[in-house]
Amino acid sequence: MFQIIFNKLSAAEISALPKKLQLDLLAEFQILPEDLDHLDSKRFGVIERKGKKLYRYRAKDYRIYFERREEGITVHRVLHKNTFRDFLFRTKLPVSEDAQLGETREFWKLIEQGERTRKA
Repeated sequence: MFQIIFNKLSAAEISALPKKLQLDLLAEFQILPEDLDHLDSKRFGVIERKGKKLYRYRAKDYRIYFERREEGITVHRVLHKNTFRDFLFRTKLPVSEDAQLGETREFWKLIEQGERTRKA
């Protein structure tokens, strides 16, 4: 069974949003395993580092960062685009360069924060 699993941090991030916005984001975030094999570049981005592949999905003004797992996907972060844009500005990266983002230690620290909150 394909599941979408939110770690504690991403669950807290989406829970902090108004209920209607939560429902809207989740309604947009309809992903099937085959969607990850043929990514729509308007909605998805792929960030890679040291063999680890992380996906970015655009839903409204938010970016959902997740990885594919055997049981489905694990959502690591749910970030407002302006918040993330601020992060990119601070690290002096172009906004649309997923490849450069994948090489940025600060980005992976952000993702690893979410991974550490995952239930054992």
